[in-house]
Amino acid sequence: MAINRRKYTVILLIGLALCYGLFGLWTIWFFGGQDKPAKSSKANTQIRSFEQFGTRSDRGNLLGIQPWMEPADYRTGLTFREKLAGYLKTAKDSGLVIPQKTIVILPEYIGTWLVVMNEPERVYSASTIQQGLTAMVVSHPINFWNAYQTAPDSVGDKTKYGLFAMKARQMAYEYQLTFDMLAAQFEVTIVAGSILLTNPSVENGKLVVGEGPLYNVSAVFRPDGKLDPQLIKKVYPIADELPFVCPTNPADVPVFDTPVGRLGVLVCADSWNSPVYKTLKQKGATLLAVPSYSAGNGVWKRIWQGYSGTPTPADARADVGKLTEGQAWLAHAMAGRAIPEAGIIKGMNVFLRGQLWDLGSDGTTIILSGTAPAKTARVINGAAINCLWL
Repeated sequence: MAINRRKYTVILLIGLALCYGLFGLWTIWFFGGQDKPAKSSKANTQIRSFEQFGTRSDRGNLLGIQPWMEPADYRTGLTFREKLAGYLKTAKDSGLVIPQKTIVILPEYIGTWLVVMNEPERVYSASTIQQGLTAMVVSHPINFWNAYQTAPDSVGDKTKYGLFAMKARQMAYEYQLTFDMLAAQFEVTIVAGSILLTNPSVENGKLVVGEGPLYNVSAVFRPDGKLDPQLIKKVYPIADELPFVCPTNPADVPVFDTPVGRLGVLVCADSWNSPVYKTLKQKGATLLAVPSYSAGNGVWKRIWQGYSGTPTPADARADVGKLTEGQAWLAHAMAGRAIPEAGIIKGMNVFLRGQLWDLGSDGTTIILSGTAPAKTARVINGAAINCLWL
């Protein structure tokens, strides 16, 4: 009975959305098109902080791009590309890009908000993420309903699943187009943050999606622009992700051959968990990239409440309620685990910053270099570029 009631509720909501959509079409006709698709605007690529760690070397570098992203940056695939290209051009003009020998690291979720591309202006001007995504549903009620119905039975939040599933093919296309162009243009390896996609895979060099579970996935693009066939799927989704994002096996974490070493990539919360370091050690990783996102303004100064989405392990329990969130990142993620658990002494953890609706953001780049304690870049509420010389 509860299942039927839920089904009828969803049908009612879709019906209301259809009515709202028809009303929207009438207002567009009557008032002269006030809800036209958003127009592109020039990307803000101002960098507020540059830092270099280590001594310049021909061996290459890890280059962390901490972007400052806003909804308008995702209006189209072109605005997204122009934003990131601007950051890379600034890094190149500053002498921080070494062709073939630079690994660029972008943050978690950098590609996820491509879900809102090519939408009406009200999506980007919404004051909350809930309002923005609701406007998307209203704009595409049929597509949303079709995607909603494809959600696997294991998915708890079919609404969020449906939103990303209905745009997955367009998202995958623009994500790959952006990063293969940038990797080839600047002749760098790119760890392309992450993106939410349904059942992604690489077929004949193309990033494709299918029906099935939604994954938080990262990809590596080579200096010739080609997409590596191995994808990195987040192993340990956090509590906010688990209702609609599928976990994976820590043994499946890949390692990549690059011109400067064997590269491991751990998506955010994965870097807090010992099993993935065992995999990296077994596969011979010598470098580590960690794309991350900390939601909420000022969260790094709050008291750490323990792991999210997985039980807090024994070696971290004593710090729950004592450390701040920022201190916990240094103690229990890459900075505290890469050396003792995988023998990796060079790594970088890069965070997504910006004002994406009401989500907020916090965090700063963490640099692992040698056996000395990890360092943090300056905390900047803006875009930053950080370079670790190898």
